[in-house]
Amino acid sequence: MKAMVLSMTGFGRGKAKDDSRELTIELKTVNHRYLDISLRMPRVMNALEEELRKRIRQSLSRGRVEVSVTYKNTSQDQIAVTLNEPVAEAYYTAYLALAEKFHLKSKPELSVLADINDIFTVSEPEEDEIFLAELLFSALDDALKVVLEMRKKEGEFLAKDIMERCRIINQLVDSIEESSPAVVEEYQKKLEQRLKELLNNTELEESRFQTEVAYFADRSNITEEIIRLRSHLIQLAETIEKGGSIGRKLDFIVQEMNREANTIGSKSSDVAISGQVVEIKSEIEKIREQIQNIE
Repeated sequence: MKAMVLSMTGFGRGKAKDDSRELTIELKTVNHRYLDISLRMPRVMNALEEELRKRIRQSLSRGRVEVSVTYKNTSQDQIAVTLNEPVAEAYYTAYLALAEKFHLKSKPELSVLADINDIFTVSEPEEDEIFLAELLFSALDDALKVVLEMRKKEGEFLAKDIMERCRIINQLVDSIEESSPAVVEEYQKKLEQRLKELLNNTELEESRFQTEVAYFADRSNITEEIIRLRSHLIQLAETIEKGGSIGRKLDFIVQEMNREANTIGSKSSDVAISGQVVEIKSEIEKIREQIQNIE
């Protein structure tokens, strides 16, 4: 089975619950040079963090992944509130003494005492780690499925767009290759005419004339660059066809394509060819932008 081209952009949500507990996990992925996982999750799940990262790494190889986990436990025994009677009594006694000293008539309100630290202790019972893990990883599996499906669809679109731009570049290269011999012939005619005008139509020294034409032909020869550019286009198509984690390789190939296009442009003195090179470089830049989002 052929590997897929995956985008690095995706979003997925997964949920898992029982009668009194509910867990939701959201994954948001964007392009990034490496795999960078950022987590926001309740402290009660801290022990599961490394396993969570491990499972994400098994499914995703590149991109910034933002993970948000929310957890609700609505069971009756979830929260326990304990009154620290000695502390409460000490505060109350101190308040009465203060009121007597300053001749205050008011008595301490319960709300005032409740705001004092250490009078009431709020505690949550320990969660069953095995049960939490089941909820968390069940929700994670669902979220990853959605993320991967979105990244797959986006990857298919990117691959299709890149292949279309490769087709356009191939057509431009064909046109350049067809017209390049005519550029040398045109140069030869113009050079011959110019020299005749300078020499008042006297006979040209054929050997020197041919040497100049040969020098121009060699200097403007773009055969090797065209061969290499075509080779890179084939390699790009084969890499996309192969699929998998190919973003970095595609980026390297596109850099080499741009290098060959620049060389063709610098060697050519023909206006039409120069214009086609500009079009090629424009398509290469569009491919490069698309590749930045491929895993």
